[in-house]
Amino acid sequence: MYAKLETRTFLAMLVGVSIAFALLMKPFFGPIFWAIAIALIFYPVQQRLTRRFGDRPNINALITLLVCMVIVVLPVLGLGAALITEGLGIYQKIQSGDIRPGEYIDQINQSFPAIQAFLGRFDIDFMEFRDRAVNAFLGGSQFLAKQAFGIGQNTFQFFLGLALMIYVAFFLIRDGQQLVELLIKALPLGDERERLLFAKFAEVTRATVKGNLFIAIIQGGLGGLIFWILGINGALLWGVVMAIFSLLPAVGAAIVWVPAAVYLAAIGDIIPAVILSVYGMVIIGLADNVLRPILVGRDTKMPDYLVLLSTLGGLVMFGINGFVMGPLVAALFMAFWGIFIREFSEESRPRSGERESGSAESD
Repeated sequence: MYAKLETRTFLAMLVGVSIAFALLMKPFFGPIFWAIAIALIFYPVQQRLTRRFGDRPNINALITLLVCMVIVVLPVLGLGAALITEGLGIYQKIQSGDIRPGEYIDQINQSFPAIQAFLGRFDIDFMEFRDRAVNAFLGGSQFLAKQAFGIGQNTFQFFLGLALMIYVAFFLIRDGQQLVELLIKALPLGDERERLLFAKFAEVTRATVKGNLFIAIIQGGLGGLIFWILGINGALLWGVVMAIFSLLPAVGAAIVWVPAAVYLAAIGDIIPAVILSVYGMVIIGLADNVLRPILVGRDTKMPDYLVLLSTLGGLVMFGINGFVMGPLVAALFMAFWGIFIREFSEESRPRSGERESGSAESD
């Protein structure tokens, strides 16, 4: 009796301490999560270095981390800085009156009055729609301006999070395999189940991060290139914005290039509007419709609609990290239920010996 009480008390304290530790780590969720993602994505690089140079964990982990810095971290920081700079410039032009978003929408309405009639069929007031679109544009530029000022005011906090991510990633790259084995021993789920779940976690994280970021880079680069060729102002900014929106399946970069094509047609630039429309549907759209199912859906082994729904839900729940967290939660959900259905069906199915003894008894 006393032994059971000791065990229950210990387990209760174990759960309490674990919850307290999770709350303690909550402020660093972003850096820790991306450190885990970096370790998973670049694990093959670390393994290749180990086979080539031998078991030198510190040096191999450091080289792997440097490769990650050059390929991922520095370009992302550069694009982020360019986005904020371009957005701040547009915000200043809006404040000075050089850019008037409302006039652009009015120009489209004057050139295509059928749009207002079409919206009226669905009881959508055009002026209300116009005001919301202008407010959304102003809100986006103000957000970028606040981010620029915020980064300047919180430079220490920003670089602290970046340094923490790199620091944790180094140890995860170096000791990741040992940590996984330790968790397998500690978790009371059964070693086979745990290895399957950890494999699914790694597989989905790699697929969503590599696939979505690769598609975002391609669509943003293609979109920024055509904007620059057509002479549209802020091509770099709109390219980065298209890259961000391309994280949303089925919506993607079209939320940027479609209004731009409509506006070009409204002001009489028919040929550039046609070029942008064809380029957007064929070239930019091809990158999303062809590459996303291959890079994301195939590797996660989830249907396209579930990838879409889990990505949107993840963005709502977890913010920008949700484009990885959403599909990850959905994949683990499917993995857990797959294990349950397989093992429950095997346990509930009567064995051949049991069926034979049962039939003999009935005779």
